[in-house]
Amino acid sequence: MNLLTTLYRGNALRTLDHALAQSLRRLRPDTPEPVLLGAALASLAVSEGHAGLDPSQPQRLIDAEIEWPAPEGWLAQLRSSPWVEVPDADDVVAGDAPLVLENGLLYLRRYREYERRLAAGLQRIATHPLAEADPGRLATLFGQLFPQAREGIDHQARAAAVALCHPLVLVTGGPGTGKTTTIARLLVLLAAQAVQADQALPRVALAAPTGRAAERMAESLRLAVQRLRLVGIGPALCDAMPSTGTTLHRLLGVIPDSPRFRHHADNPLPYDVVVVDEASMIDLPLMTKLVEAVADGSRLVLLGDPDQLPSVEAGDVLSAILRASGDGLGTQADDAQALRALLAPDALQPLAPPRRFAGRRVQLQRGYRQTDALDLAPLAHAVREGNSATALALLRVGTLAGVHFHEDQSDPLQHHREHLLGHWRGLGEAADPGQALANAGRIRLLTAVREGPQGARGLNARIEALLAGVPRPGMAPGYFHGRLLLITENSYRHRLFNGDIGICLIDRHGSVTAWFPGETPDQPRGFHPGALPAHESAFAMTVHKAQGSEFDEVWLQLPRRDNRVLSRELIYTGMTRARQSLHVLGSAEVLEAALARHASRLSGLAARLQGGQGDAVADAVVTAPAQGQLF
Repeated sequence: MNLLTTLYRGNALRTLDHALAQSLRRLRPDTPEPVLLGAALASLAVSEGHAGLDPSQPQRLIDAEIEWPAPEGWLAQLRSSPWVEVPDADDVVAGDAPLVLENGLLYLRRYREYERRLAAGLQRIATHPLAEADPGRLATLFGQLFPQAREGIDHQARAAAVALCHPLVLVTGGPGTGKTTTIARLLVLLAAQAVQADQALPRVALAAPTGRAAERMAESLRLAVQRLRLVGIGPALCDAMPSTGTTLHRLLGVIPDSPRFRHHADNPLPYDVVVVDEASMIDLPLMTKLVEAVADGSRLVLLGDPDQLPSVEAGDVLSAILRASGDGLGTQADDAQALRALLAPDALQPLAPPRRFAGRRVQLQRGYRQTDALDLAPLAHAVREGNSATALALLRVGTLAGVHFHEDQSDPLQHHREHLLGHWRGLGEAADPGQALANAGRIRLLTAVREGPQGARGLNARIEALLAGVPRPGMAPGYFHGRLLLITENSYRHRLFNGDIGICLIDRHGSVTAWFPGETPDQPRGFHPGALPAHESAFAMTVHKAQGSEFDEVWLQLPRRDNRVLSRELIYTGMTRARQSLHVLGSAEVLEAALARHASRLSGLAARLQGGQGDAVADAVVTAPAQGQLF
């Protein structure tokens, strides 16, 4: 029995992966087994979040005692196969072969093309010249926005200066490092620049992968604008700021029953500035389509935290671009010059062209989002660095405000049942659906895995049984007063999207309505439960599903035993969902194993940006205030 059959019968390969290999065999019976194996594994790689297969390390996909083909011979057979295209250059369109071998990775053709198109699109945006502007005319406003910049200690000022001078900017950093406020001030500067040039105000779009993340960004921007009003920024400039966000799918314009969008290269987005939050969650296909839809001469600003989990689907686009950027220490002179241009226009000299890729990365460090009740920064730093000794010491000593370690506890419903059930039972006592939805975000039980006793599905089933009680007459089966719902597939007809959270409420007539957030917090939308797209309970959620959301109180449940899905990125993402209180449940051994593992993805995008076009992203490292000031 050959290896392909062994893997399939052992459930290491999906039916889809095996079917691809078998199709190639039927069309060309003389196809070598290693080529068929490569095709199946390239398909499996996409399902595991990778862009392609590295034949030199197939154990990244299947961690088992297997005698794999020798890499050199395997690659030679792939190169000589008619099923495999080997492009002459990174920017060459692949032929019609279903597989592409490039830079040591074996791709499904579609995903290689996504990478190629994305690299080309980023280069197009980054190198398109901006309209001529006189930075000196913004000096007064810039000083008003950043009063400490002249002392050289306001690092957000440097970030805004860099973003003002470049059409493609990646603003990265952990929670609370000032990403949204930096963008708010940048948008004010762009509006002022347009007014001074007697031009129309820039059209700005705010978007994110999920509806909740989009609303969070819009809410943060509204708060930032309120603070700007208090420091005397003109009402006309503040009124020009966008106040609502949207999902990327809505922004691009969904075409029902089609993978394409209404906005693309031939029908670009009608915006001068596109700001996208939670960029780490965006997969390779969606990022490609977004970049291609950005019009020539428009700005693209990507916000994200590279230490969070990568996208659920294929690709780790944000991290790949940042890996291409090197150590981040090469362009601070240029950034300082951009800042001087706004603070001292008489000293302005022409900005030197970037040495590599024209996009700019601005990294804001430290200052994690927290309140007086939650001191998360030291723990988040240790987790991000994979320092399990420090992380465990911080958890065990119990001196971090709002951080609690329930060591060796594996069942929150056994040890903390009354606290958790008391909150969930109280959701149905809210005065109206809008208040119930707001209350629903106060506590969330997050899990590393979906299945099993410590998984989201198993915990939700137990919580449902504890909360449902005796069904009322006429009640839809499975739907009870106060049940939290999580949408798991997009429904453009209902304007409900994967990750949206709602709540079931029963009115005085006994009718059940599932309520979900509307355009504003005071306008929730009601649906009959039977009309909803695919959904499940949301009392417990996986960390993946919780990305883009925040909760006042987070209970992070680790599995009893190590699992390959565990990583420092997963722990970091789960912990940083907390606003006021964090509870971690699990053993030291499992936490140590998780912090020793990276959630890395196989991708050729970084190499393509570095070498394929002779460029890489230019970096600017910006450090936020050490005292953890929240912007």
